[in-house]
Amino acid sequence: GSPAVDLREREQHSQRHPWEVARSRFFRRLVRDRCTPLPQRVIDVGSGDGWFAEQLLADLGPSADITCLDVHYTDEDLIADLPAGITRVQTSPSSPAQVVLALDVLEHIADDTAFVAERLRPLVAARGFLIASVPAHQALFTSHDTALGHHRRHSAASLAALLSPTFEVLHQGSLFTSLLAPRAMVAGIERLHAPSGEPTVDSVWRHGPTLTRAVTAALSADAAVGRLFADRRYRPPGLSVWAVCKPREQR
Repeated sequence: GSPAVDLREREQHSQRHPWEVARSRFFRRLVRDRCTPLPQRVIDVGSGDGWFAEQLLADLGPSADITCLDVHYTDEDLIADLPAGITRVQTSPSSPAQVVLALDVLEHIADDTAFVAERLRPLVAARGFLIASVPAHQALFTSHDTALGHHRRHSAASLAALLSPTFEVLHQGSLFTSLLAPRAMVAGIERLHAPSGEPTVDSVWRHGPTLTRAVTAALSADAAVGRLFADRRYRPPGLSVWAVCKPREQR
C-alpha cells in the first residue's frame, strides 16, 4: 500500500485505480461509522496528491476542513489551486484535529514507534480519533514494497503493539482478502527468481470502463466483507490491516 497516489509515482491520471476507489469508499465509511460526532477538522498524514481528502470532504459538509500533510510536497504543490476546505502543508499543524488519518504511512517510517508518539499523538485532539492502515503480512514483502520505500509489512497484532503505548485501539479489521492470492503468487515468484535491476513502481490503471467498473465493484464488495467481520473473533486475513484508536491520557 501507499498513500493515495504516492508523490513518488504521481502523474496525470485519467482514472483512479479500482483499488484506490474501493479503499476510499471503505475509509470514508469507516470515518462516518466510527468517528462520532462527524469530524469537522481532519488531518490527512501522508496525503499524497490529496484525492482521498477531496472525496472525504464531500461527506463532512461545507464547514469542514481537511489539512493534507506531506513532507514531500513541493513549493508548487503548496500554492496549487485547491478546493475550498483543503489545505496542504509540509510541517505539522499547531492545532490538533478530531480525526487524524495515517493511511498506508507507518510502513514508510524507519522509527515508527517514535513517529506514532512524537508526530501523530500531538495531532489528535483529546477526544479525537486516529485511523491507521498498513500493508499486511511480512511474508508478502516484495520488490514493490522496496520501490515504494516500505520498511515492513504488519500483522493486526504488530499494528496494535505499535499503537497501544500511545493510543487505545478501539476497532481493528482487515481489507482486501481477494488480493492475497495474487500477491502471494508474486512473492513466491520473486523468491524463485529474484528480480534484476532497481525495483520500480507502476500503479497506473490502463483498462477500459467495463473492466474498471467490474473490478471496482468486486473490490468494494471485498471491503464490505472486511467491514462486516471487523472486531470479531474470526477475521479473514487481508492485504491490509487497519485500526481506529483514541489517544491515551497524557501524564
